[in-house]
Amino acid sequence: MPNHIFIKKKIKNFNKKITVSSDKSISIRSVLLASQAVGTSEISNLLESEDVMNALNIIKKLGINFTKKGKIYKIQGFGINGFNYKKNITIDAGNSGTLARLILGLLIKSKYSIKLKGDKSLSKRDFYRVIRPLKLLGANIESNNNLLPIKILGTDFLRPIEYDEKIGSAQVKSCIILSALNTPGLTIINSKKSRNHTELMLKFLKYPIKVKSTKTNDKIFIKGQEEFNAFKYKIPGDISSAAFFIVLTLLSENSQITIKNINVNKTRIGIITILNKMGAGIVLKNKKLYNGEEIADIFVRSKKNLKGVNCPSTLNSSAIDEFLIIFLAAAKANGTSKFRNLGEMNKKESKRLDLGIKFLKLIGIRVERIENDLKIYGNPEINLSGNFEVKNFLKDHRIFFLSCIAALTLGGNWKINDKNSANTSFPDFLKILKKIGARVN
Repeated sequence: MPNHIFIKKKIKNFNKKITVSSDKSISIRSVLLASQAVGTSEISNLLESEDVMNALNIIKKLGINFTKKGKIYKIQGFGINGFNYKKNITIDAGNSGTLARLILGLLIKSKYSIKLKGDKSLSKRDFYRVIRPLKLLGANIESNNNLLPIKILGTDFLRPIEYDEKIGSAQVKSCIILSALNTPGLTIINSKKSRNHTELMLKFLKYPIKVKSTKTNDKIFIKGQEEFNAFKYKIPGDISSAAFFIVLTLLSENSQITIKNINVNKTRIGIITILNKMGAGIVLKNKKLYNGEEIADIFVRSKKNLKGVNCPSTLNSSAIDEFLIIFLAAAKANGTSKFRNLGEMNKKESKRLDLGIKFLKLIGIRVERIENDLKIYGNPEINLSGNFEVKNFLKDHRIFFLSCIAALTLGGNWKINDKNSANTSFPDFLKILKKIGARVN
């Protein structure tokens, strides 16, 4: 089956209510924590993407069984470090940096050496950021110059640490938190603000974790070697998936959309804050609290007069996966948009900052870059014609989604490659686009 699509017409006006894919970050964390719980956990609405399926395959290889009945996954855990596996096994995280870095935290007491590998894209990503704290805790790690594949051998002589996490990486922070589950004593993390799903899930599980927060940092205290019971959890919708439909609606004509039951955790909704600074007028409705997470419906209307934004770098962490689609909104805004300190974008599935600039230039948008700072000169009158092909973008799922939204809102005849990359995070993306009225061939 061809791995490309064609889009030749803008989307017509629409008024829809949709649901998008389940939250990938919470899906992966729920699988990993269920593998460490005592008893059978039940997880409903789990995202069935390649990244999450790889998480299930990994825990199965580590001796944790799971079954699926209807829309519920049942995972049988045997407590902290309850894995039971053969010698010299290899586990595969595929394309997921979250899965790869978090599973290393749970293997810090492994009795046999385990090899962790990933796909071509993941194998280019830096793992020193988690290797360093894991070694300080006592793990034995061999790597390919801090890249995958990695071999990890645990130890019975783990020692708690106090660690300064200065990047603002939830993956690093969560890796250390999961390591601390197996570590005696009190592990302390001084962390720059980042998404906090791991902390919230452990609080929901009544695990002894405490967080002292300031405006820019969290100080996290985790008491090790405490068991927790199996749980039930229904995964909410993913703001990262909703983001593409938010911008689709803003840039379309005479349209509106309600995206139901989305996780609007404050550490994740930088995109809404940024777009509202641009005049988007996005509204959160039917807010509720679920196991520590904030859930809401997102209501969006078309907006003809978006304005450029001077984006505070304090919002970077809460929008890091959404900047590509934010750039598209900036491309059609009136005035210049400024973004700073976006180097972390190049640590993702691809060098997204570099590729985002390449994409903007492809559609004729003027961009200035100084190191990791960016100026985007918006063109409210942009209306594309001619032929466009998106290829050589390293099969990044978010580049694929971005290209589709650009084609449907800006015009032109598009051939967009790497359709299968959508399976990484959002397998139903094209199906929902068609439901709204997009003509995709």
